[in-house]
Amino acid sequence: MRAALTVENRVAIALWKLATPDSYRSVGHQFGVGKSTVGAAGIEVANAIKELLISRVVTLGHVQVIVDGFAATGFPKCGGEIDGTHIPILAPEHQGSEYINQKGYFRMVQQALVDHKGRFTNINMRCQGKARDARIFRNSGLFQKLQQGTFLPDQKITIGDVEMPIVILGDPAYSLMSWLMKAYTGSLDSSQELFNSSLSKCRMVVECAFEHLKVRWRSLLTQIDLSETNIPIVITACCVLHSICESKGETFMASWDVEENLLAADYTQPDTKAVSRVQEGAVRVRSFENQFHEWPGYSVKVQFVSP
Repeated sequence: MRAALTVENRVAIALWKLATPDSYRSVGHQFGVGKSTVGAAGIEVANAIKELLISRVVTLGHVQVIVDGFAATGFPKCGGEIDGTHIPILAPEHQGSEYINQKGYFRMVQQALVDHKGRFTNINMRCQGKARDARIFRNSGLFQKLQQGTFLPDQKITIGDVEMPIVILGDPAYSLMSWLMKAYTGSLDSSQELFNSSLSKCRMVVECAFEHLKVRWRSLLTQIDLSETNIPIVITACCVLHSICESKGETFMASWDVEENLLAADYTQPDTKAVSRVQEGAVRVRSFENQFHEWPGYSVKVQFVSP
């Protein structure tokens, strides 16, 4: 029997598979191994990254440094930004409808909190694409910790009669809390517009973090063909590697965005118009069915004709 692959080779295979949209066969040819070996090495290394590195890398770190970093951007007393992103997956064998998002795509949602440098300080996986960001957040351990005041330090400043704690920032999908700020809506005065402008400028950090995550680890741009159990492991490993790259000051090349756009253009998406037409037809059927409940005496005679 041939010698087992070295740890270095297994790590190289896994990193190549995570960083490219290449098929298992293509990666196997690159390293002179079979498709099954590529799959096994990828999961083995991703699981090791998750078990050994996540608690050391995906962590809050020094909160005051984060607060100072956001303050330099224009928003004081901020300890992070919360948001979610959708990762394309193949339709699961069971409960596939739970993974269909609003656009009709099969997705798994990743919720993440990032610091001022775009590093993940908290992540939440295993979220079905059907779920809304606000619901995912409320059901997460991060929400419970923030609500109990155990995640961020209890550092408050008093302005007038209001105590201002360290807060996180969210988009309009999230609920306004004493520790979660989001933009004003409706007719705004000048001070509210200034607040929204400062918040929007800071919100760019989390959007760039998700962009860098997917462009560096382009396997997240294609439909991940793994089981429901292994998909969160792979995405978590990519998040850990992303934070390591950001911490080390790894260069992000502009040309990678071009490659991402080309890859997205080649990726076949579901026909959302067809989905909408089906939904409109279903609404009409339901409306007609409702008439039978309103008029119990009304009946329809159906005749089946042989072809």
